[in-house]
Amino acid sequence: MQSDVKYAISAGHHFPRGATVFPNGINFSILSRGATRVELLLYESHESPEPFQIVQLDPKKNRTFIIWHVFVEGLEAGVHYTWRVDGPNTGGQRFDRRRELLDPWAIAVTDTLWNRWQDHSGQSPHSMRAIAVETQRPEQIGMASQVGDTYRSRYRSEDYIIYEMHVGGFTKHPSSEVEPDKRGTFIGLIDKIPYLSELGVTHVELLPVMAFDRDDVPSNVAERGLRNYWGYSPHSFFCPHPGYCVTPEQGSHVNEFKQMVEAFHKAGIEVILDVVFNHTAEGGANGPTINFKGLGNEIFYLVDKQHDFAYRDYTGCGNTINTNQPMVSAFLLDCLEFWAKDVGVDGFRFDLASVFCRGMDGEPMEFPPIVWSIELSPVLARKRIIAEAWDAGGLYQVGSYPGYRWSEWNGSYRDVMRRFVRGDKGILPEVATRIAGSSDYYQRFDRHPFNSVNFITCHDGFTLWDLVSYNKKHNENNGENNRDGYGNNLSWNCGAEGETTKPEILALRKRQAKNFMAVLMLSQGVPMIQAGDEVLRTQGGNNNAWCQDNEIGWFDWRLIEQNRDMLRFTREIIALRKRHSALKRRQFLSGEEVPLTGIADITWYGPELEPLDWEDPVAQMLIFTLSAMVEDEPHLHVVLNMSDLPHDLPLPQLDGVTWQLAVDTHEASPRDIVPRDAQQPHTEPNYRAKAHSVVVFEGDWS
Repeated sequence: MQSDVKYAISAGHHFPRGATVFPNGINFSILSRGATRVELLLYESHESPEPFQIVQLDPKKNRTFIIWHVFVEGLEAGVHYTWRVDGPNTGGQRFDRRRELLDPWAIAVTDTLWNRWQDHSGQSPHSMRAIAVETQRPEQIGMASQVGDTYRSRYRSEDYIIYEMHVGGFTKHPSSEVEPDKRGTFIGLIDKIPYLSELGVTHVELLPVMAFDRDDVPSNVAERGLRNYWGYSPHSFFCPHPGYCVTPEQGSHVNEFKQMVEAFHKAGIEVILDVVFNHTAEGGANGPTINFKGLGNEIFYLVDKQHDFAYRDYTGCGNTINTNQPMVSAFLLDCLEFWAKDVGVDGFRFDLASVFCRGMDGEPMEFPPIVWSIELSPVLARKRIIAEAWDAGGLYQVGSYPGYRWSEWNGSYRDVMRRFVRGDKGILPEVATRIAGSSDYYQRFDRHPFNSVNFITCHDGFTLWDLVSYNKKHNENNGENNRDGYGNNLSWNCGAEGETTKPEILALRKRQAKNFMAVLMLSQGVPMIQAGDEVLRTQGGNNNAWCQDNEIGWFDWRLIEQNRDMLRFTREIIALRKRHSALKRRQFLSGEEVPLTGIADITWYGPELEPLDWEDPVAQMLIFTLSAMVEDEPHLHVVLNMSDLPHDLPLPQLDGVTWQLAVDTHEASPRDIVPRDAQQPHTEPNYRAKAHSVVVFEGDWS
């Protein structure tokens, strides 16, 4: 472009929205109901102090319905731009002719000159800026078989093993050995794909990657030099976060992201995005104006018409997206289809997804349109959709989220397994139900075990090592006097709070970590592990590291060697899960005989192989046998002893079955888990299950 040239304009087209690059110029289109005056500001670069041209749109020539559009002739890709929109400031509308607005349809944005704190006071001279870019087609960068419409998942739903990770934090630590300019980026993540392949995961679930405001933190947090690290503060839903790009000022966002997806797909790993469609970085009444507030505040957000159009807050973040307003629903669905079809991602996990079930009055709906639009979209038909089935307004829908294809983060699984492994008594019925796939939640709605995403830890809470090392949260570094984060973590420090040198406590903690990992992989449903748990990453007891873009929140790659026994255990327990169809059932367990093997699909036992006493108020041990489902698959016999005492237990005597010890978490590595080809027959009728241990036998049959 030539900033000293006055570019001619013409009417342009109302579709597609955003900036579309053509050989002879660029078409700009924005939607704003109620706007009376619209201007397009063109900048040479991300740091230009002033626009080189301001284009005023004529409502008679440059508006179709409620869409404003203009074609700038001869303008080339790479131009930065903003919008300025005027209109009423009443009835929930918040038009302000002074504000420059970011294009919600932008696929490339920069925030070089953005200052959130100045915007709060109305004194910010600069906004974020969009970039008009011409993205490459997949075949232009060697991706024809790996992304978009041409890529087909190689995994059935029950085969998923999800690894939740933070794009930036995974490679930012100097120990990552990623090139300095690529640390914390989509491109840098490619270097670590071999590690994930060796671990055995099938999917990575990336914490928010849509462009977010890193400065969206309370003032007392900002004073400590902390920023919004996790990314649950989005503003541009079509745009990969510029902070994760190597050259965002060049508009490389989508192409860098595509290269990462391509690399994952080539390695046999698929990509799920953590999507924040429940609120935005614009916050409440005192929050900044970035885009939606200045284009259609009363449309995009839930507002209370009875109370001066105040923001309804079901997210704890100041605003709530009006997801079931028709134009907003269409916008969000277009966004998902863009990421699926044009960018190539394989699924979505939706943060605080119960917001999707609220109508324009804030009340829950029986058939929320946005939920069913996502479920029934042909473009998304092959994509995984996962709901965090609650919101901050008290709507809790685990087991009852609308739709059929939707999976759910099973918070009940997390909670009962934490209680069981730490040693709580008399909870065997719920433990067994969760291990068996939570049929009480999903079977009655014609769903399947894989509708349950099981997890022990996630980004929001303790790491696995901290779960077995702390009884209380320690969030002092967050600058909120330890008031933030969950207070009831259902954790157990194994006898000392935090760091200790006592070998018996450290050994118990490591055993407990292995117990958690083993139980997770032995459960029906889809397992999800948090990045770093496989090497016992710690956050020092911080259970809300949302603002810790530092060593507290980063993956320390030195732990791979330091805790190589835990890494080995995790790899092997994943491998064990993968070789057992009985752990990846599409249908719920019934206790009925499997015709192939002649034994029940699952049998629950007491300590002497008698029928289990489900009402025992002090029980801390669960024993069960799973039948093989296909030929050449071993049976499984599992003992979960979470008591303080060892137990000598008989093994089931099944015709033609030879038991081989596969797992005993009480043993030191490498005896804690034995690969299939190294196992030996167990010739004794009994086995001693030590305190706080998981024991697994594999049984060949003929």
